Amino acid sequence: MKNDQCDIIHPNGVKEKKLEVIDGYTIKYHANGVTRWSKGMIVDDQPEGYWEWYREDGTIKRSGYFDKGNPVGEWITYNSKGEKHKVTQRTK
Repeated sequence: MKNDQCDIIHPNGVKEKKLEVIDGYTIKYHANGVTRWSKGMIVDDQPEGYWEWYREDGTIKRSGYFDKGNPVGEWITYNSKGEKHKVTQRTK
C-alpha cells in the first residue's frame, strides 16, 4: 500500500494516521499502512482504558491506562526488544 493511501493529509499539511475500528478498539497504523501505531478504545472522543503503542517493526513501545482521556495508573515503556524498560505511576 502506498503511503499516500495510508494517511489523510489535512489542508494545513498535518497527516492523520490511517485508522480502523474493530470490536470497539481504535487501531491506528504507521505510515506504511501495515504495522500498528496504537490500539485502544475511544469513548466520547477520549481515550479510555488500556492502550498500547508500537514501533514500526511491530514491537510494543509503550502501554498504559486512560480514565476519560487522562493517563492514570501504571505506564510501561519497553525497549526495542519489547522488554520492560521503565514503569511510571500516573495520577490524574
